[in-house]
Amino acid sequence: MNTFIIGGGASGMAAAITAKRLGDNVTIIEKNNNLGKKLLLTGNGRCNYFNDDMSLSNFYSNSDVSKIINKTNLDKLKKFYDSIGFVPRVKNGYYYPYSNTSTAIQNSLIKEINILGINIINEEVIDISKKDKFIIKTTDNIYESDKLILATGGITIPKTGSDGFGYEILKKLGHNIIKPKAALVPLVTNENVKDWASIRTNVILTLNLDGKEIKEEGEAQLTNYGISGICTMNISRYIEINKNNTLYINFLPDIKDLCIFIDERNRLLKERTIIELLEMVLNYKLLYFIFKKCHINTDAKWNELNNNDKTNLINSITNYKLNVVDTMGIMYGETTSGGVDLKDITSSCESKIVKDLYITGELLDIDAKCGGYNLTNAFITGILAGEK
Repeated sequence: MNTFIIGGGASGMAAAITAKRLGDNVTIIEKNNNLGKKLLLTGNGRCNYFNDDMSLSNFYSNSDVSKIINKTNLDKLKKFYDSIGFVPRVKNGYYYPYSNTSTAIQNSLIKEINILGINIINEEVIDISKKDKFIIKTTDNIYESDKLILATGGITIPKTGSDGFGYEILKKLGHNIIKPKAALVPLVTNENVKDWASIRTNVILTLNLDGKEIKEEGEAQLTNYGISGICTMNISRYIEINKNNTLYINFLPDIKDLCIFIDERNRLLKERTIIELLEMVLNYKLLYFIFKKCHINTDAKWNELNNNDKTNLINSITNYKLNVVDTMGIMYGETTSGGVDLKDITSSCESKIVKDLYITGELLDIDAKCGGYNLTNAFITGILAGEK
């Protein structure tokens, strides 16, 4: 079987290795000079590639994701990792290479590809069509293939090669594409929040969406344009541009009743300002920002505030309303939400519309939370496509 794989990222390399081990004549076409370029950016350069918690609630799709994420396929993935030589460092269920460097993952995959003698062509594909075989046109050549695996990635971080080209080809071949958008991406506000920039703090985020509350908790990174951090990125897939996206932020999620907490500290600690009462539990820079928003003097003491000011201050700390107007978009998103409807593929990732065409990774309508889930999807779908 003559198999061509378009895209040399995680899913493309997994597909190539699997297909070659099963006896196919395999060629990867990758327009970048190196394979696995996007891998180097994952997990802040440490490559979080798996997680102990693989429950389906961590994954999102408009169709049934269990045709891809299931025990059988997860077992295949673990065997694949072992066969490549991955040695995990597990922290709170998150899997990283023991060296804590994403290059270790990239190099292990590339080494296996080289040992297997898989052909690598560094050219840019400009068109694909299907007659008896697939006709692949690049900027320099024309190739024919019996089997084609599309692993071109989604639309995020286009400098790595994920520029949406795969969707264009799949539309031309008759597939239904659920509109792709950036996911796992920081959020932008139209409020002036420059004074809280560079603060890291634990929060609970709540987004009201059509009467439903979506909650995420964890460490947030406050920025001069809005808010980032893992919990923020997990909630970003629900943001709809040009709609009312109000994000509520609890900056002290571990304190059940902040008013009682302040009352008790005020009785215990004499002659303290409110900021002096709170700076042990909340970043002083954030306190000054909130006091300015509430129009409260930073030298104010608790007993000097009227009930309205106290309520306003408590709400601003435990239920701060942030108007979100946009995300940071495809340049900063870690993955893509949307893609080829899973109803259009088999459980082997073969297209139901075009025989011998396989679709993997971010091209499919599967995305997930931070935590190694999106790479899990990439590797599993690559393996499934390579098997057939």
